[in-house]
Amino acid sequence: MAKPRLGRGLDALLADNGTSHFSSTEVTSEEGFSGANRRDLPEGIHLEEDGSLSLDISRLIPNPHQPRVEFEEEALTELSQSIKEHGVIQPVTIEDAGDGQFYIIAGERRTRAAKLAGLTKIPVQLKKYSEEKKLEVALIENIQREDLNPIEEALAYNKLMEMGQLSQEELARRVGKNRSTVANALRLLKLPEDMQSALINGEITAGHARALLSVNDVSDQRILFGRIVGSSLSVRDAEQQAAELNKGGRISTTKSSKKESPTDPDLQYIQQQFIDILGTKVSIKGSLEKGSISIDYYSKDDLDRLYSIIAGNNTQ
Repeated sequence: MAKPRLGRGLDALLADNGTSHFSSTEVTSEEGFSGANRRDLPEGIHLEEDGSLSLDISRLIPNPHQPRVEFEEEALTELSQSIKEHGVIQPVTIEDAGDGQFYIIAGERRTRAAKLAGLTKIPVQLKKYSEEKKLEVALIENIQREDLNPIEEALAYNKLMEMGQLSQEELARRVGKNRSTVANALRLLKLPEDMQSALINGEITAGHARALLSVNDVSDQRILFGRIVGSSLSVRDAEQQAAELNKGGRISTTKSSKKESPTDPDLQYIQQQFIDILGTKVSIKGSLEKGSISIDYYSKDDLDRLYSIIAGNNTQ
């Protein structure tokens, strides 16, 4: 089945922004170069023979409202190889930042890959945006390419709502998403920082995150998180255990990771107790007489939390 398109595409957003911009028709004429219009271009912008615009790549700086933080190195390398072969097909949308520099409004991934490919110039289209529009354009581009992790997307939604004083329904309309999709994304920001980090790093999925958010008690939520990362629970198992925890149950995990679980049933039980108490992934290697314990953490705050649990009252 074909993947449904967003209600509002990036091209439509770039074209319908109510702002002034330079295009190739504005800087060329039937005779070729238009000297007057060429002089109107900011320093660093070049008018090519085919009427397109290009820019020295060293003058580009990131969009201050770029929602994307993580860029996969392997994917950038693959794109850079394509750029070496075919060039940059779609111009990067930029805005004059002053002092001879230009913001990348849409196309930071292309810019990074072009630098890897050794390009010194890159095709551009020059426009001007409000601060809110900078974020909206970057958000739409990343959503269309599925380049954002769930937390990056949620943070961008939240920031756009604050900047534009938008309701969830208004925001959903702006970015071409269902309101329920936007609402579910924003709920992820209610997770503790270490759980958000686990979602960013792929330790848990958005489905796991929704199961965690359904748990009423904070302590029970921590227990379920430990079971998810410590025992590789499926989303369905996590949902079932969330329901049990909400009913007051303290069931142990129904499935364990064969790679991480010790073979000794007594050690399995002890490992599960560590997971439930610490609320994170715990691995025991060895026997009841001798071995090692590995405890995972996902942020400085998570490390502080684990220290407090382990140290107890002996921190003075």
